[in-house]
Amino acid sequence: MTRHQLFEKLRQGEKIPRTLFTPILMHFAARYTGRTYGEFASDYRVLADANLRILEDFDVDMLWLISDPYRETAAFGAQIEYQAEGVPKCLDLVIRDLDDIEKLRLPDVYSSQRTLDRIRGAEALAGATQGTIPIIGWIEGPLAEACDLAGVSEMLMMLMMEPDASNMLMDKCLEMAKVFAKAQIDAGCGIIGMGDAVCSQIDAFTYDTYVMERHKEIISFIHQAGGLVKLHICGNITHLLPSLREINADIVDLDWQVDIDHAFDVLGDGPVLCGNINPVSIQNITSSELYDLSKDLVEKHRNRKFILSGGCEISVNTPHENLHAMRKATRGN
Repeated sequence: MTRHQLFEKLRQGEKIPRTLFTPILMHFAARYTGRTYGEFASDYRVLADANLRILEDFDVDMLWLISDPYRETAAFGAQIEYQAEGVPKCLDLVIRDLDDIEKLRLPDVYSSQRTLDRIRGAEALAGATQGTIPIIGWIEGPLAEACDLAGVSEMLMMLMMEPDASNMLMDKCLEMAKVFAKAQIDAGCGIIGMGDAVCSQIDAFTYDTYVMERHKEIISFIHQAGGLVKLHICGNITHLLPSLREINADIVDLDWQVDIDHAFDVLGDGPVLCGNINPVSIQNITSSELYDLSKDLVEKHRNRKFILSGGCEISVNTPHENLHAMRKATRGN
């Protein structure tokens, strides 16, 4: 049975022979293959090769196209600076005043170098794996992308002070998310990850007012385009769980601050829940300790829709044997 088939059975609520293992690996993957983070984020061939090597050596159950949050931002016109051992930097704000929102136009994802690079990465991974393993594309959620364009503090202030302008900007980000998601689905991605981490920093009322319906619209669009959605909001999203129950995501990532039993109680049997080991602390514990921690999660949630992972990106300094320990725990040995 292929990994793709295993995931489909899990998503449908059917029993599968083992727990799936899907850690988020970016800087770790780059360094593991002897490349810099800058190379990983700027060249789809490096990213694809790193993912395939991770698949071979760590037996993961999904592959990623995630690298950094500035693909769409660059397409909108921001200048990006790559760093050898760090996340790319966004050097300027595209949105500095309300007039900039009016003038913002939807870019062509096939003409912008950074969005096209991710699309080509999807094609490369799809060609190499031939439908045997889920490939996860990536888009920024509407609030996250608005923050990338306008600045986090500035956008959060705009939500309070300029609701009409906020809605206009997030609507343009929403349309970009749809176009970019569709391009990645057409290139071979069966799942689209949607990162909207800043949502963990707003209250439930603000989420419901500004973001929830946009998440629902994007997710519905991706479903109609033939893809599934993996929602990623790192941090503590306990207060958002009742709202997330309404958006119809297929997978919901849970960071380590969220009580996973409570999340299952609130979200029910709808989405697959993915997580939720502390992705930083695992670099500082032994492989035996991490195996025991992972095994406890696997045993506790064996009969639920559950994927073992870190709550967010696995630290670059995580010992290789610790990832092997997590995989070993999912196999029950």
